[in-house]
Amino acid sequence: MRQINIVFIFISFLCLTSCEQIIECIINKSPELPDKVLEVGLVNAYYSDFINAEIKNEPRDDDYGYYFELYGELPEGIEMLVDYRKVYFEGIPVESGSFDFTILLSVDPPLFYDFETDEYEDSLCSYSTTKGYTIRIQ
Repeated sequence: MRQINIVFIFISFLCLTSCEQIIECIINKSPELPDKVLEVGLVNAYYSDFINAEIKNEPRDDDYGYYFELYGELPEGIEMLVDYRKVYFEGIPVESGSFDFTILLSVDPPLFYDFETDEYEDSLCSYSTTKGYTIRIQ
């Protein structure tokens, strides 16, 4: 009897939600920032490093719009530059220390038109993510 209840609940859940959306979330298509330790820099020496964003489990991730926001502080003299999916940190730092910041990545998915359903397909589970990073300057 208990197995019947579980099956009934599962079928009810599928009927009330989109099966395609559930499958997409099992596959977990979502924006992703890399786990990366940024290079250690030197005061008064040119610094350059980058992170590269992607859509996890999505072969068409070049078709998305990527938007980045920085929360926290970069070392004075270092700036953040965005080139599509890459975020560059460049400049000549004038102070030493450890600088923690967070990058917020938001994406706009491409809308693929499905002629069979006469609707636009949007198959992401989430549209944003954050990741913390540190730049150390000696």
